[in-house]
Amino acid sequence: MTEPIKVVAGVVIRNGRILCVQKGQTKFEYTSFKFEFPGGKVHATETFEEALQRELKEELDLNVEILQDLGTLTHHYPDLSVTLHVFLCKDDKNEPVLKEHVSLRWLFSKELESLEWAEADLTVVKILQGMTFEK
Repeated sequence: MTEPIKVVAGVVIRNGRILCVQKGQTKFEYTSFKFEFPGGKVHATETFEEALQRELKEELDLNVEILQDLGTLTHHYPDLSVTLHVFLCKDDKNEPVLKEHVSLRWLFSKELESLEWAEADLTVVKILQGMTFEK
């Protein structure tokens, strides 16, 4: 298998809730219409934090303050592998604009399991379930 793709994801918090975004149709059935934490690929010249801020601005027109590195995980899909760098973020209170996703939800951590997640994000869901965030 090829080298994992480096990606970033933001756990964006607002009023104690977490931003969850739903992908549309993708070229892979196993990621189509699944929920994920927003983010994307890291360019060669970027830090992980720079990549996350760029991706959130491009995909959702959000500016975020990165609060904490939540860790890194690697997930192997049938056709590719990703190394996911996850950060806890606070948003700028603007409403997200869906440019690449089909829907969004703001959920408390205990509600996250109610969504159908992309497999790479499931580990993050499990980590977040025991956490609460300030309102």
